Amino acid sequence: MREVLPQLLAWWEAGETVGMATVVATFRSAPRPAGASMLVGPDASAVGSVSGGCVEGAVYELAQEVVASGDAVLQRYGVSDDDAFAVGLTCGGILDVFVERVDRESFPELGAIAADIEAGRPVAVATVVEHPDPGFVGRRVVLRPGEEVAGSLGSARADDAVRDDALGLLAAGHSGTLSYGPDGERRGEGMRVFVWGFAPRPRMLVFGAIDFAAAVARMGAFLGYRVTVCDARPVFATTSRFPGADEVIVEWPHRYLAAEQEAGRIDARTVLAVLTHDPKFDVPLLEVALRLPEVGYIGAMGSRRTHNDRMTRLREAGLTDAELARLSSPIGLDLGARTPEETAVSIAAEIVAGRWGGSGQPLAALDGRIHA
Repeated sequence: MREVLPQLLAWWEAGETVGMATVVATFRSAPRPAGASMLVGPDASAVGSVSGGCVEGAVYELAQEVVASGDAVLQRYGVSDDDAFAVGLTCGGILDVFVERVDRESFPELGAIAADIEAGRPVAVATVVEHPDPGFVGRRVVLRPGEEVAGSLGSARADDAVRDDALGLLAAGHSGTLSYGPDGERRGEGMRVFVWGFAPRPRMLVFGAIDFAAAVARMGAFLGYRVTVCDARPVFATTSRFPGADEVIVEWPHRYLAAEQEAGRIDARTVLAVLTHDPKFDVPLLEVALRLPEVGYIGAMGSRRTHNDRMTRLREAGLTDAELARLSSPIGLDLGARTPEETAVSIAAEIVAGRWGGSGQPLAALDGRIHA
């Protein structure tokens, strides 16, 4: 929903009715992840995508039917054969799409949810997408850390179960479908609840105010990170040189990182790109970085000679082999990159591969599923 939220909110604020289709579960090589949404607006326009083009036509028609009837529908789309689902996906995957009618009456919480997302406040929305009693389908609750559940799924037992599990997904920055018994029994079946987890954007910390950092900052923003560029040299660390960054900090990198960790602003989704390749900056910074309890990625730029010298200095500083193994150096995948922009692509590719468990090899050279 996040990617279509501006248009959805505009129609909602204008008092219009919208059909919203959301991917709530995927299997095999489905092209879009859970949470991807498509809108069918009051002007019959389509916004967003649930499958990258495979089933949008069918979903568009279904959304129009749901707007007319007001009855939400959970539809499965999969491979076309004699036992075909509604429409085939050319990719061979399977996806479950929940289609609902959205307006001020059916979704009164949307304005407050949008405000939370815009402000970077974590919020989760849990919606019943399947239930033996059709009257439960479409019920939703809104959850915020440290607050009571807003709304109800129909029973206190279900609300309690979903609250705990949804806040866990939110903390990890994930969305997904949860299964329970009809009354929220944890070992039962029959009720499926889709949870949108709208956590603040993950962070990318880029250390070293060099031309490569500007390209990496732009790439990080493109991937959805909140990007910070940090350097101790004020003549280089300026907002005019890094328009793609959300913030530019003038501070010694190791001091800044330690302060951010102390303030609780570093988590398992945070990625660090150390680009200064200067030992007086890199070594103190990596001493802090490689001892962080959790972080998504730590990469450091430099030649093989720079890397070997850096590893020697870090060992002399007392870092263990296990701590050093967390470092990706030289940074990035082997793409033959030369320019700052090409290097930024190689760094981004390594981050994405690490996040999803990709091999970094050409897909044409591999067999099996594209999406693990």
